[in-house]
Amino acid sequence: MIKKQMVKCISLAMMVAASGTALAEKSSNTGPFAFSPISGSAYDATHDQNAPWLIPNGFEQYLVSGEKSDMWGGTGLNIYADGHDDWHDMNTVNENGPHAGRFLFRTHEVRNKPEGGAVSMVDLKTGQHIKLLQVADDPETENYDGYNALDGIRWTPWGSMLFAEETTGGRLFEVMFEYDENNLPTQAKVFDRPAVGRLAHEGIDIDSQGNIYVVDEFRGQRDGEGGGIYKFVPRTFGDLSQGELYVLKVDTNDAEALGQAEWVGPIDPATARQSGTAAGGAKYNRPEDLEIIGETLYVAITEGTYAAGSQNYDGRVISVDLESLQVKNFVMPGINVPVEQENLKISGLDNPDNLGETPDGKLIIIEDNKPSDIWIAGKDHNGDGYADTVELFASLTDPKAEGTGIYFGKDPHTLFVNIQHSVNEDGDGTWAIRKLQNKKRK
Repeated sequence: MIKKQMVKCISLAMMVAASGTALAEKSSNTGPFAFSPISGSAYDATHDQNAPWLIPNGFEQYLVSGEKSDMWGGTGLNIYADGHDDWHDMNTVNENGPHAGRFLFRTHEVRNKPEGGAVSMVDLKTGQHIKLLQVADDPETENYDGYNALDGIRWTPWGSMLFAEETTGGRLFEVMFEYDENNLPTQAKVFDRPAVGRLAHEGIDIDSQGNIYVVDEFRGQRDGEGGGIYKFVPRTFGDLSQGELYVLKVDTNDAEALGQAEWVGPIDPATARQSGTAAGGAKYNRPEDLEIIGETLYVAITEGTYAAGSQNYDGRVISVDLESLQVKNFVMPGINVPVEQENLKISGLDNPDNLGETPDGKLIIIEDNKPSDIWIAGKDHNGDGYADTVELFASLTDPKAEGTGIYFGKDPHTLFVNIQHSVNEDGDGTWAIRKLQNKKRK
């Protein structure tokens, strides 16, 4: 039985660089974010904590909000001040409604700490930032399990915000904001949305009909269950309290789970992993993020298929045509992007993790790998299913960290990206990589 919806209110204390480059090769036309790909991953690059990314000529990087400082010269926002990293994970902005694009929201993937995971908010106009949500601050805490390993975050077309937990039976929450006379947020009400499914959530996206797409970050093929792609259909647009949950089933016995698919269900959201597998849901190995561009759903599958206990390749990105439900490989090492060979300093795709959309509708991919690379995949113009181009945009020099949360807000020239697990003490944070326009940012 689904537990009764749980609601809690959090009052908000209202919030009213350096650059780095790498050698370029050919030019990539991505509209307002056009770039010349860098020459290779940051294998032997010197790490500069003030400019941790290798980026193309014509771009700059700067720290938006970290644990020690921010772009406005402030002291930063250090949520876990005991020396534990803040684990900045995914990003979104208020994409519609009052002051659209002004507020940047971030999940913090902290696990198994007494104070729990957190969501923070940065006012991109004033530079002020706060810890927006953390259950330990809530007077209802004793009756409410703390947040753990917060990961996916997404703004909705109806003006709320979703975030979720990347734990075995992770929850998905919806935040409703209240506004003052100046249309600034003053309060956040948080609702548990169990009907969307208890899963190891990371990616979240929403189509034009208000359907929610999520993934389960289990190794489905290796472990025998989970690793599915799910679709939640609300009974009423914008109301996530009631609806039906479906899982993607592919009509093939092939381990790659490609071909014609269908949505099967409804399944039990309280046991979404088990009921999804029982319904014949496709079992991928660690689907971690998804992104809808047009009528295509892209899914980052962080690990490859297994044979004799070993991976056949280091992850891929698949595409699901939401009209025909054909599932294809879109980015695949050895097909349209090189296989990474670190010992030979050959840059290639390794463990694709988070996805995003460029301003002109291309797919951007970041790796859960060291060095953590950012790739931009072009369209499939020749119809073979694969992106015609996959080009290296940036690479992280921090030897201990990974990049996460690639995201464009309202400015088509600025990419937000987080760093977590930095080698630097209190070095986690949100960075911006910005295309220079005529003159450098002051």
